[in-house]
Amino acid sequence: MNGTPTSTIFLVLRRLRTPLIVLIVIFSVSVLGLTLMPGPPDPNGGSMPRLSFFHATYFISYTATTIGFGEIPYAFSEQQRLWVTFCIYLSVIGWAYTLGTVFAMLQDKNFLNAVAAQRFARQVRHLREPFYLICGYGEAGHLICQALDELGYRAVVIEKDEAKVGDLELQSYSADMPALCADAGQPDTLILAGLTSRYCRGVIALTNDDSTNLAVAIAARLLAPSLHALCRAEHAETAANMASFGTRHIINPFEKFGEYMALALHSPAAYHLLLWLTGLPGTTVTRHREPPEGKWVLCGYGTFGKVMTEALENAGLPVTIIDRAAPLAAAHSWIKGDGTGGEALRAAGIAEAVGIVAATASDVNNLSTVVTARELNPKLFTVLRQNHVANRALFDAFESDFAMVPAEIVAHECLAILTTPLLAPFLAFVRQADDAWAETLLGDLTGRFGWDVPTVWSVNINISQAPSVYRLLMRNEAELKLGELLRTPVTDLPPLSCTPLLLLREGDAPRLLPGLEEPIRLGDQLLLVGSETARKDLGLTLFNGHTLKFVLTGQDFPSGLVWEWLAARKQVRDA
Repeated sequence: MNGTPTSTIFLVLRRLRTPLIVLIVIFSVSVLGLTLMPGPPDPNGGSMPRLSFFHATYFISYTATTIGFGEIPYAFSEQQRLWVTFCIYLSVIGWAYTLGTVFAMLQDKNFLNAVAAQRFARQVRHLREPFYLICGYGEAGHLICQALDELGYRAVVIEKDEAKVGDLELQSYSADMPALCADAGQPDTLILAGLTSRYCRGVIALTNDDSTNLAVAIAARLLAPSLHALCRAEHAETAANMASFGTRHIINPFEKFGEYMALALHSPAAYHLLLWLTGLPGTTVTRHREPPEGKWVLCGYGTFGKVMTEALENAGLPVTIIDRAAPLAAAHSWIKGDGTGGEALRAAGIAEAVGIVAATASDVNNLSTVVTARELNPKLFTVLRQNHVANRALFDAFESDFAMVPAEIVAHECLAILTTPLLAPFLAFVRQADDAWAETLLGDLTGRFGWDVPTVWSVNINISQAPSVYRLLMRNEAELKLGELLRTPVTDLPPLSCTPLLLLREGDAPRLLPGLEEPIRLGDQLLLVGSETARKDLGLTLFNGHTLKFVLTGQDFPSGLVWEWLAARKQVRDA
């Protein structure tokens, strides 16, 4: 796709080539004919001279444009009036043809796409702040755009579906998000969207087509190898192909939920801690009851069904599968049928089961399955696959124990990787930790901040992210402790409402839950959780040297050259 101004101009000229030639020919013939027509008789005898080329051009110009000033420089002869009459009708035909062509061009899909691409390219070029390139504005893309907007980040969107692009334009985002209706798999489209821009911080491929996501991953690797590339892949072959091109972040929502389920089975507290830390901004996490041990029934042995079967069997739980295409010989217990009917559920032993997984690609069938199963066994632990976020009201009304929403899982993972890169290593520690430790940490954090999804952010002690702290440490004026850094920049208020989760220091082992007496060093990386107000206040301390001095000493020092000079003069006088 080429959306440059030059290409649009050429498209207009190509479409209007014939009408313009027709108008030029009509104008030329009209002017030439008017100069050849004899003038009226001279009252003094003889005849008036013919119109000059200048006068003929002037007259035809205002006549053809329907302005009509009148006859100049004298009243026309009969021949001239006859020719002008012919020219009037001829110009009307020419203008009608030209305007019809113009209106048809304005409705032409290619022309509208070219204009939209030109406007989109101009918006992207004028961006002077970091942004993320999102390919695919489906349910996951919508959630990510909302979250990025709430966090103060910009986004550029490529979406193939025109209706979804229109939906994006109707959203009330705080900042404009340029969007283009195009195929994200085309390298030219990605370049037009700012893939190679110095302000682009990452590309996220979220389309429902694995081949398109693969094309985005390849383009990102070859055209912008330094960028973060996050790609959705629902098939193992596609994921392996992406990995071969060096794509570090490949997200399979089904496998990711399988990991969540496995974690919930052997470490429920760690699962809820992960869910709370990676939730979408503005949402509230509720604690689920723990998955029970015993026999499970799974309906729908597709991609998600296979992942869930493996997770349950790895936990030592027997699974009976209900599917319409049950094989003749299999390693699992199979019932051929439809989980929406009671007959197949009874044959699978739903009365003795402790849990059921509705794993089909149909939200209606999944709801019907669990409703029927609950009627046969009210104590069942239910795991529901919710394919579409739009059906949330129905799934909320049912109140399942677990709801697997692919779009939300993808959004959680993308936001965690992009906005808080230190969260991944911390969660890796959580998964390996003892559940009692996770339970204690979860209780402490939720007791302090509640179950609303908190703000999680990372801080690097360097010149770009913490200039005031960096300069202080470079001067070696004093040792700076973590607790001192987390003081509020307002007098007589408690410390910032945040908790340090992880400290990474080059050459040292990672420090989980570092203490407030921990000294800060250049190059340290901190992961914190808390309120949005605490994040903003800490940012002020990190960037403003005057605020940092106030936080460390409790004294309000004058800022600015003039005020510092006046303060020095006052100290001299007082001495």
